[in-house]
Amino acid sequence: MNALRSKKTLALVAAAVVAIPSAALAGDGHHDNTQAARQAIKGGQARNVILLIGDGMGDSEITIARNYQVGANGRLAMDKLPLTGAYTTYAVQKDDPSKPEYVTDSAASGSGWATGRKTYNGAISVTPDGKPQPTILELAKKAGYRTGDVTTAELQDATPAVLGSHVINRDCKGPDAMATCAVNDKVNGGAGSIAEQLVQTKPDLLLGGGKQYFDQTVKAGQYKGKTVTQQAQANGYHVVTDAAGLAAAKGDKPILGAFAKNNMDLEWVGPKPTRTGTTPAKCEVNTARTATQPHLVDMATKAIDVLDKQTKHSRQGFFLQIEGASIDKQDHAANPCGQIGETVAFDAAIKKVLEYQKRNPDTLVVVTADHGHTSQIVEEATLGYTATLITHDNANMTISYATAEITGSQQHTGTEVRIAAGGPQAANVLGVTNQTDLFFTMKRALGVR
Repeated sequence: MNALRSKKTLALVAAAVVAIPSAALAGDGHHDNTQAARQAIKGGQARNVILLIGDGMGDSEITIARNYQVGANGRLAMDKLPLTGAYTTYAVQKDDPSKPEYVTDSAASGSGWATGRKTYNGAISVTPDGKPQPTILELAKKAGYRTGDVTTAELQDATPAVLGSHVINRDCKGPDAMATCAVNDKVNGGAGSIAEQLVQTKPDLLLGGGKQYFDQTVKAGQYKGKTVTQQAQANGYHVVTDAAGLAAAKGDKPILGAFAKNNMDLEWVGPKPTRTGTTPAKCEVNTARTATQPHLVDMATKAIDVLDKQTKHSRQGFFLQIEGASIDKQDHAANPCGQIGETVAFDAAIKKVLEYQKRNPDTLVVVTADHGHTSQIVEEATLGYTATLITHDNANMTISYATAEITGSQQHTGTEVRIAAGGPQAANVLGVTNQTDLFFTMKRALGVR
């Protein structure tokens, strides 16, 4: 009886094999990723956490950059992380925090992943009642990790600011800009402006723009009469202001790199959208970009090298945030080539980070955005403003901006956005999560309280 069953089983297996098309047996180029997904799911603690934020980089912005740079069937570095999900980005209403504010700004969203708490638009790592909340960078630093904060915007801009400062209004960037933050002003006994607080928090690296705020004079306290830059130097910072200075910095002391008065220069330029569209065109390198400014990939590389060397012989590794800031800013400006160039530059930094992670698999890498934005790929000219670009595929791609006049500022959107990760704890980005969940994922990965 058993032999009969065995023969029948063999016959069925043989029939199943015969039924499989020969092309499938040879391999049709579509791989089963089940085993790779299993291998990508790792628990435990990470030695390092690197968080990369594409400001305003929703799925539409990613797709536009992919189509232009590598073609519709190509893949960017950010597309290659093993585990991908989505997270919601809403803020809360200041006057009634029980109600959502469906469209967030960068301050509220950044405060969400920095502190694990929802807050109102404009708040920098404070709750709706104005109380400071400890950030992931502050917790990591307290636990003995080295830390870094890198951006192409002003270092006092919302996304970098949320890691090391606490103010009730994101506009309170320097000692001269405290009108809306009286409770935080040093003259009233507060912790000071964003610039002052950043150098007081003392990440091991602060790299970006915003030099004008570091050049403002402290109004009260121990450093009264000195500039914020001088305060930083008095606290051990090595201050650099150009690419050569950054390259030469040894990293044996904290580095403050302020490479532009405000935001750093754009990578690319190109046609401005119009009501009737534009002639198909290619983007061009921004020849007006100040040559003394490092590119984002240069800053990311220096940050990783310095932090890696600083932690080579210590039990704890490092926490590093890297922001591609002007994806958002050029989306606001309805500038497709500016937006794409910043996304491509951000992707170059991601590639560098993933190369580091390959050598250091105990590193959690997370790539995400703070909120969605306005740009859309459309069939033809819309009721808004459109421009047409010639992509890597040698095909025309028409991009529309339709939430403001061309002289105004295009709006954020309230959509969920992509979050992708690899390394220990990366599985916690799967599915649809909340922006605040990212704080707890990073906290768990670092093992901090």
